[in-house]
Amino acid sequence: MPQNEHADPMAALAPLRQQIDQLDSQLVELLAARAKVTAEVGRVKQQHALPLYVPERELALIKARREQATVAGVSAELIEDVLRRVMRESYQTQEAGFVCCRPAGGKVVVVGGGGALGRRFVSLFERSGYQVAILEATDWLQAVSIVEGACLVLMAVPINLTEQLIRQLPPLPADCLLADITSIKQVPMQAMLQQHPGPVLGLHPMFGPDISNIVKQVVVVCHGRGSEQYQWLLKQFSVWGAVLTEKAAPQHDELMQLIQAMRHFSSLVYGVHLAEEQADLQQLLELSSPIYRLELAMVGRLFAQNAELYADIMLSSSAVTGLLQRYQHRFNQLSHLLAAGDKPGLMAEFAKGQQFFGPVAEQFLQESRKLLQKAADERS
Repeated sequence: MPQNEHADPMAALAPLRQQIDQLDSQLVELLAARAKVTAEVGRVKQQHALPLYVPERELALIKARREQATVAGVSAELIEDVLRRVMRESYQTQEAGFVCCRPAGGKVVVVGGGGALGRRFVSLFERSGYQVAILEATDWLQAVSIVEGACLVLMAVPINLTEQLIRQLPPLPADCLLADITSIKQVPMQAMLQQHPGPVLGLHPMFGPDISNIVKQVVVVCHGRGSEQYQWLLKQFSVWGAVLTEKAAPQHDELMQLIQAMRHFSSLVYGVHLAEEQADLQQLLELSSPIYRLELAMVGRLFAQNAELYADIMLSSSAVTGLLQRYQHRFNQLSHLLAAGDKPGLMAEFAKGQQFFGPVAEQFLQESRKLLQKAADERS
């Protein structure tokens, strides 16, 4: 009979668990020490107006630690996951205050600064040392005095009001930058160029007001007029950590039909269909795989937000209607194949998608696998 057959397993585990507790404690201390260093990095970056997010540095750091992990016999994926989470936290600690990228500072007026996204930009400008004023509907009689001396007037109002309010603006200082953050660009850009003879810039932040910071968040830039006079604002966005990408206004609006309007409409239809079918959400969640849980979360996320905003996005262009009609036509085509039991036909349509996505499909497979692993980890 083996000597340890009746040994107490808990007694054998106790010293090992004690070692794990000690190592975990050391990890916490190391993370605390790292946080102090990254906070100092943030201060240096702000002193010199350096971008909060430097992708080359982040990629190099992750690459080096992955290689080190492989040599040490530790999962490189694990180390990357830990590092990315730690870096996300460090960005949060680095944004208490920002350097002002306009040498003379100045007054920023946020039209609609009381709204959810408007408040986000009010906070960013205030933390960057600008004098910030808010212009709301109740303040319009004082608009002339509010915009007086402004270096930037930023339109942060609902889509359906943007053009109207741009045209109602009083004359702005000649060197004042007029910009907007609307999710469509052609109409507001045209209105701003007609209303204001000075510098004009179109912006579209590809994020909502619920984010903790704008590090790594995409902001689309549509150039209007006087680009040399708004370089300070573009630099300010980089200091805040945003990723800037330039698009012409017509191209932007065409892409947004697919990225925003069609996606939101599909989520709307799916969510309403679940409601009409009286689906039991709790049971759906109980039985769902991580990928379906994520899909359901993305649909449910839509209904946690402002209905008018998303209706305006879907109604923002007459071209969206045509796009959705074509989408419905293709949906019906595939539905007929399904109803007919046409397996070869369905596979042929699948092949079209495979050809279109090509090697990007494998990239998406790897990216989604990481997301699904995290979703599985967080499931309670």
